Amino acid sequence: MYYYIKNTLEKAKKLDFKGKSGQFVAVLTSVEWLESRDKFDMGIEMDIDLSAIHSTKAEVNYDSLTGTFSIPDRNSISAPNTNFAFALDEKGIVFIDDSGFVDKIIGNIVSSKRWTMPSLERFIYDFLEQIVARDRIILERVDKELDTVESNILDGEEKDPSQRVSRIRSDLRDLRTHYEQLIDLGEELEENENDFFNEDNIRYFRLFTQRVSRLRDMTASLRDFSIQIRDLYQSQLDIKQNRIMALLTIITSIFMPLTLIAGWYGMNFRYMPELEYKWAYPAVIAVSIVIVIVSLVFFKKKKWL
Repeated sequence: MYYYIKNTLEKAKKLDFKGKSGQFVAVLTSVEWLESRDKFDMGIEMDIDLSAIHSTKAEVNYDSLTGTFSIPDRNSISAPNTNFAFALDEKGIVFIDDSGFVDKIIGNIVSSKRWTMPSLERFIYDFLEQIVARDRIILERVDKELDTVESNILDGEEKDPSQRVSRIRSDLRDLRTHYEQLIDLGEELEENENDFFNEDNIRYFRLFTQRVSRLRDMTASLRDFSIQIRDLYQSQLDIKQNRIMALLTIITSIFMPLTLIAGWYGMNFRYMPELEYKWAYPAVIAVSIVIVIVSLVFFKKKKWL
């Protein structure tokens, strides 16, 4: 698919590779790129293996700028990334994509964008913006989910959030890595080493970099929050265990003197006078009840119960 950058993206059947008709956008499959790359006259021999792409980055060449994208699936961060490549110069940009991801983004741009001052820089900015368009909503949803987990832990309703929080933390780590790579890409574009971009339009890349930096900071904050929730759950477990241990200690403390009495009178020595008393048995029962009551009052006064 070929487009010219006018007030919007205008589809074209073929391109004027000398750039006389204006700056262009091309979306090719890896096979189409190998067949037609010489026509773009970018001075590169870029053999694309989309399955080997693992990161988002840009590389400056003598008369072109090339790079790759590795985009996490926003519906399932842990799923395999969408990978594609690009090459650009002052005449336009070529995307090499077998997944259809780029076509979808360009479709969104065509349906929603109209430019008063069209340029390659503005197109690239809008393209990059489409990649992170939903991310703030996604991060806010994660924030609410973590708030819910925290509330459930404090209310004692959360059984074991370890796997849930671990999954969230893993997704946030992947997103943070993705944002850092996008920031590096934006800074490389802003550097404009080959002077492909109009200096007045460099601000678009700076705006994008600043936005992604805020998303990265938000992601880092949420990841710290997830770690705090894990620690909170562990502290709640420790509190429960301490309460159980305190209860067991109280029960043991109450029954220790009773055990002493039972052991003492269980010796059955011949000359134990209490064994012959008529009221010895009720007296021992009464003493045991007094011991229990006194112990409970003492523990209550010390606020151990």
